[in-house]
Parts: sequence; structure tokens; C-alpha cells
Amino acid sequence: MSHPVIPTVLELAAPLAEALGLEVVNAVFRTNQSPPVLRVDVRNLVGDTGLEDCAQMSRALEEALDAAALLPDAYVLEISSPGVSRNLESDREFISFKGFPISVTTHEPHGGSTAWSGTLIGRDEQAVRINLKGRIVAIPRDLVARVYLEEVGAET
Repeated sequence: MSHPVIPTVLELAAPLAEALGLEVVNAVFRTNQSPPVLRVDVRNLVGDTGLEDCAQMSRALEEALDAAALLPDAYVLEISSPGVSRNLESDREFISFKGFPISVTTHEPHGGSTAWSGTLIGRDEQAVRINLKGRIVAIPRDLVARVYLEEVGAET
């Protein structure tokens, strides 16, 4: 379960990242550390994600968070790249990561959405199947733009 502040952080971060040619991949707020750590992973949309990308995003998001007074207590802001690609592409990867949290983006809306997050059930010739809080959703493969692993870790 993610921290309640994460949806607002994502709302603030997404347009900032887009203006910098970046995409927000994930965000976690680790309150079990002192001070708490807000980590936001970004990906460069046209090339490798570099240190300058992270520095620019850090400055922009820090200003937005301060202006929104979202986190009144001390915290550490970490901006990083998601590292090695977490995209799932091969049949082997879809088998290996069955049961893991994933996100799926589509080229065009399916069921009114272009972004889905849930637990991977599997992939066959017709669809990528995910579990969305107990509801099974089959996303047609011809609509799928990307499937990637969500970060699994200590979130509070």
C-alpha cells in the first residue's frame, strides 16, 4: 500500500517531468527512515536518463513541493532513474514475473483508460491479463504500448 501523499506527489511531478522531456515511473515515500525519504524515479523519453535529468527534476519538484506545503516536516527528496529496464517483453519475463505488480500503458484507450496497474496474471497471444484488486482485466496485445515492473519495496 502506498503512502497517502503519493497520488498528490505524482500529480505535481508528472507535468514537471513532461516539461523536461521526462516521464515519472514511480514514487515511494519511506517514512521508516529518519528523515523520511521521498523517492521519485524518472525516465528520459528520448535517451538514457542522466545525472542532469535527475538534477533538473529535483530542483523543479522541490520548488513545487515547497509551494504546495505538502510535506511540512523534514524529508529527503531523491530523484533517480529506474535503472536497468524494467520493461517486460519476452515470454520468459512474463512467466518469471507472474504475480508481480506491473503497469501497462496502451496506445489508445481500452475500457476508458490508457494506464493500468495491477498484478501480472500472464500474457498469451491475445492479451496481457492483470488482477486489479480482484477484478481480472484482459488488455488486448495489439493495444499494449509497454508493460513494466512496478517497484516492490518498503512503502508506508
